[in-house]
Amino acid sequence: MPKPVVPIKRISIPDLLTQASEAMQMVNDVKSRMLAPEAKKSSPIFTLTQVAALCGLDKGQFSYRLTKGDLPGGQLNSTGSRREFSLSQALQWVRNIRSAELKPVGKRAVVIAVTNFKGGVTKTTTCMTLAQALSLRGHKVLAVDCDPQGSLTTLFGISPDAEVQEEQTIASLTSGTESSIRPAIQKTYWDGVDLVAAAPALFSAEFMLPARQMHEPDFKFYDVLNQGLEDIKDEYDVVVIDTSPSLSYLTINAIMASDGLIVPMPPNALDFASSGQFWSLFSDLAANLVESAGLSKSFDFINVLLSRVDTQDSASSVVRTWIAATYKDKLLPVEIPKTSVTSSSSAEFGTVYDISKYEGSAKTFKRARDAYDRVADMLEETIQASWSAQE
Repeated sequence: MPKPVVPIKRISIPDLLTQASEAMQMVNDVKSRMLAPEAKKSSPIFTLTQVAALCGLDKGQFSYRLTKGDLPGGQLNSTGSRREFSLSQALQWVRNIRSAELKPVGKRAVVIAVTNFKGGVTKTTTCMTLAQALSLRGHKVLAVDCDPQGSLTTLFGISPDAEVQEEQTIASLTSGTESSIRPAIQKTYWDGVDLVAAAPALFSAEFMLPARQMHEPDFKFYDVLNQGLEDIKDEYDVVVIDTSPSLSYLTINAIMASDGLIVPMPPNALDFASSGQFWSLFSDLAANLVESAGLSKSFDFINVLLSRVDTQDSASSVVRTWIAATYKDKLLPVEIPKTSVTSSSSAEFGTVYDISKYEGSAKTFKRARDAYDRVADMLEETIQASWSAQE
């Protein structure tokens, strides 16, 4: 007996609009719960031991230094059992103790773009964690969100749809209304990291930049962000830029404004294959700009970062071998593990650095946090080398 034919239920454009509305409503509901005005993100609290570790001191050295009274003494917790420090207080300690590691007088900010033309490779999480980790080493960081979807902006606890005005993005640079990024900079919940946000209105840049190129003979569509950053490079140690997963005009600007690139790459076959397209498109772009505009561009560093690494996945070990053979010294000798810590924190619009006390396995949390700390340590060394190379 033949099976009954299931009738086709056709889906019209109005049906798609309804689906889109329902999807956006759910996203907004989740965001409203996570990012409600009465529940804004707050920075973590640090114990005495944690602040000492950030400073590179043992507990005894820190306690002795505390007796001098010239740096914040923190405050006792509600039970009076331990001394706690706010992020602001912790950073005062770090900047004092680690002053020799920070940006030398006369040097300018090092600009780093986190980029890959493939989505879902942890670009935004990497950008956020590096900004936080570098700030915990005492550096003053500016984070620039160049993705109109505003994922980095969301991680800062700001709703791109409801809380970001166009003038708080780089849209004013792309339109020519502003020549400096300074008016778009805002403070964040995380002391030591300022933000230039993104919002859907930033999609207009993808039309504005080529239009200006057509009508302004001397306009350099690829140099807008670079010129916009010139005004603030003396005030920051590092600028980190989050990009969209495509070779857009905004991504081109981010790459061309950067001294170095970080390319997150999960060790799976599809992501590895797409990375070939990334480098092919990127090199074609660079060659065309060199030929048509006479542009000379070089980078202080390009680092490939293995991300979302599942050590239990036998297939990923094979891909890791491919990646190592392909990228050689560009591949950072550290892997960001795929753990429940990173999954749960991202579900709450946060990172491992947002967690004051992890309720799960301490070993799992340490593994995740240590990986990002090691990346930040290596990146800091690279940044210091870039400062030394500045004329």
